[in-house]
Amino acid sequence: MSTPLLVLGDFAWDVLIRTNAELLRGGDTYGEVMLTPGGSAANVAVWAQRCGLATTFVGKIGRDRLGELAKEDLVNEQVSAYFVHDTAHLTGSVAVFVDHTGERSMISGKGADHYLLPSELPQSLLHSGKHLHLTAWSFFSDPPRTAARTAALSAQQAGLTLSFDPGSFQMIREMGIERFLRYTQDLGIDIFFPNYEEGSVLTGLKEPEEIAAALVEMFPRAIIVLKLDSKGALVYEGGQTTRIPPETNNLVDATGAGDSFAGAFLAHYLKSKNAVEAANFATKISAWVIEQLGARPRIDAKLKAIID
Repeated sequence: MSTPLLVLGDFAWDVLIRTNAELLRGGDTYGEVMLTPGGSAANVAVWAQRCGLATTFVGKIGRDRLGELAKEDLVNEQVSAYFVHDTAHLTGSVAVFVDHTGERSMISGKGADHYLLPSELPQSLLHSGKHLHLTAWSFFSDPPRTAARTAALSAQQAGLTLSFDPGSFQMIREMGIERFLRYTQDLGIDIFFPNYEEGSVLTGLKEPEEIAAALVEMFPRAIIVLKLDSKGALVYEGGQTTRIPPETNNLVDATGAGDSFAGAFLAHYLKSKNAVEAANFATKISAWVIEQLGARPRIDAKLKAIID
């Protein structure tokens, strides 16, 4: 049986720290400190599954308690998982600082998810799926870059479609744009999910419509879905640009907003093949997410109504 969506990449635990006031160097303040499941790829897989698309996650975890909790988490989320177990490295973790305005900054540790090897890939899954999603967090260092590229090229040969999230404007800058493009332009990307900053860094442009048009020059077969935060989103497909209006500006925590958008978009688009409708749906989901704490808040009645 073919898998509608495969997501390959990082599972990490977020140590989420949210302050109620501006941090002062050497000072003290009250806030919230939470351990929550995360990892960009795992978040996308969970949101696609929550939005009704059968999804399989592929990643690497440590043989530790956090690895066991990772498996339990995806079972609870009804996401199928193919985990590679690492005895040399701990399960990944990320420090997520959310300031009093809702903006977030992250420090990513190099856990087991950074050490996935090509020999550890589940080739049977890659040849039986329909769509593969990757994030650039699997491309900024090697390993796991070679494994991610191998998975993408193998999936391409097997006829899967591919989506890609460029992940981080800062990491793209540090890697270098030419090098980033060298690792990604031959993958046959069908859906490209940059946010505004990533699109601007890659193209050197400022206007969203110009950014999207320039990105198509880089990735000729891709639908460009440009995430614009408080300004909504933009879909560029077949030479036509469509603006998607925002659903909320009530920012509590931006953690995981882009991942929830990508997961929701894929859940809708891989069934409907309508990118504009999928982006409208994804905007509603990510708007709900930023009004909560964490990348994967518990489902409530409001979210159920959006999904249904």
